[in-house]
Amino acid sequence: MNATVLAGITVLDLTQALAGPYCTQLLADMGAEVIKIERPGSGDQSRGWGPPFVEGESTYFMGTNRNKRSLTLNLQDEAAREVLFRLIENADVLVHNVPRRTTQQKLGIDAESVRERNPRLVWAAISGFGMTGPEAEKPGYDVIAQAMSGTMALTGEPDSGPTRFPTPMADITTGMYTAMGILAALFEREHSGEGQEIDVALLDSQATWLSNVASAFLATGTAPAKRGNVHPNIAPYQPFRAQDGWFILAAGTEEHWRRVVALLGAEDSLGNDARFATNRDRVANRAAMEPLLEEHFRTRPVAEWITAFESAGVPCGPILTPEEALTHPHLRAREMVVTTTHPVAGDVTALGNPIKFSRTPATVRSAAPTLSADSDDILHELGYEDEQIFRMRERGVV
Repeated sequence: MNATVLAGITVLDLTQALAGPYCTQLLADMGAEVIKIERPGSGDQSRGWGPPFVEGESTYFMGTNRNKRSLTLNLQDEAAREVLFRLIENADVLVHNVPRRTTQQKLGIDAESVRERNPRLVWAAISGFGMTGPEAEKPGYDVIAQAMSGTMALTGEPDSGPTRFPTPMADITTGMYTAMGILAALFEREHSGEGQEIDVALLDSQATWLSNVASAFLATGTAPAKRGNVHPNIAPYQPFRAQDGWFILAAGTEEHWRRVVALLGAEDSLGNDARFATNRDRVANRAAMEPLLEEHFRTRPVAEWITAFESAGVPCGPILTPEEALTHPHLRAREMVVTTTHPVAGDVTALGNPIKFSRTPATVRSAAPTLSADSDDILHELGYEDEQIFRMRERGVV
């Protein structure tokens, strides 16, 4: 097997829920050794999130914790903290989601304490609001970041109330940004020889989803409006109803629009209508354009429109259900659906890694660990004897 891109990198994962575990799973897929440190007895809070459960194992947890080893430590105990400190001395990265500095200091995982033990270590903090600013140290979840970022107010149809995006995009985005920051810090360490601190917040990460909406508002001062499925700057660029369902049409250029008009045989109507002459005109006159297009689209089924537009070089696509997407042959060919064998749940199928390396591919080597599955092995690797491990278990240290 080819080497992995992060072979030889050790990551200590003290995170729970989704943003942190997703970040460290990305690193684990790239070959890092990730040691997941959890509370004895209960572990990561997401182990209890469900249904669904498979043989008592949370599918939520299993979806973001593959390729990791599980070590349980009661970090309220000095002996457990000593185990953690031994790990820190030889680790490359520590990721946590403890928002309060006082708690970090009590556990010995604050940036200053950790960097004193290992100046080369990259310390990454994931929190709701970040380590600075007036809201710092407040607890946060994905849905709060969606609410406070402005994105929830823009999601949904114009006459609807605030709408939560159905998947935890603030968590996923934060996990990706944190992994990106860790990779950049590891690269920089090759030049400086030193690690550094990384501070990534759910709210900051979610705010980046405002993207072009933010740039428009910041340039003009005009408050953005909720637009549902239509694009504020491009038309037609939205779902349309066909004879038997819905499809997406993304006519992003003037050439695309001309091809749409030609395919519909509407050169003398749509093509000669001054209201639709340019993209700016079509955006301004969207309400007049949409019903004219739908008159054509309702005459044929989705599959025929997809074939016709693809043949004409116009970007389009069917609107798939999650079930259809996860069984689509293209996603399967891209290895975006993978299966591992879990010691309790059996075969576990989950989403794959979207980053495709040519020489050092991301790999799926093992399913999410059962709680404390690797504690004894990790403690042995740190030099602890069987009798010491037995006594720590008796005391609830591990």
